[in-house]
Amino acid sequence: MNYTELKTNIQDICEHSFTDGQLAMFTEQAEQKIYNTVQIPALRRNVTGSVTTNNKYLSVPTDFLYTYSLALVDASGEYRYMINKDVNFIREAYPTPTSIGFPKHYAYFDDDSFILGPTPSGNYDAELHYGYYPESIVTAQTTWLGTEFDSALLNGALIEAIRFLKGEPDVIQTYEKMYLQSITLLKNLGDGKLREDAYRSGQFRVPVS
Repeated sequence: MNYTELKTNIQDICEHSFTDGQLAMFTEQAEQKIYNTVQIPALRRNVTGSVTTNNKYLSVPTDFLYTYSLALVDASGEYRYMINKDVNFIREAYPTPTSIGFPKHYAYFDDDSFILGPTPSGNYDAELHYGYYPESIVTAQTTWLGTEFDSALLNGALIEAIRFLKGEPDVIQTYEKMYLQSITLLKNLGDGKLREDAYRSGQFRVPVS
């Protein structure tokens, strides 16, 4: 379902002519709710960078939300994954900038950077896997969510729309039930099936009574 189809469906189901701004608001609110409920491939991004000698800070991407993993590549080419800690830990464990070595820990320092500990003793390549908000279907017109799991997006947007119209409680409850059903299926995919395979985890089974 692309954005044009989504807008048409929202207005047809609610039997109301919304403005473009209202439709965009419903859609973006639904996306935000979904993206903070389920981890799906569309939320994952990978970038490479580098840390430099005597510089204990590493810049984060502008669209960064949270980390999946952060690794540095040592002189032998081996990936060494760092451990996430709090800034207070970094300051206490490595109290002076002259505490140098191969960084083992990192912490969220501010919106723009990580702080590393100890301070890098050399230049190393870095690889960051992180979560971010993908471009909204409002501007992209087509997205992974709209194409692969439009039921969650539509039902999420309908909840926002019916609340905007101050719909009857039973109507809101019906839409919320439909949304819950679709988000449960999406969680089974994003937080379940996409994180396992039949070789390691066995085939998915439903108990038979």
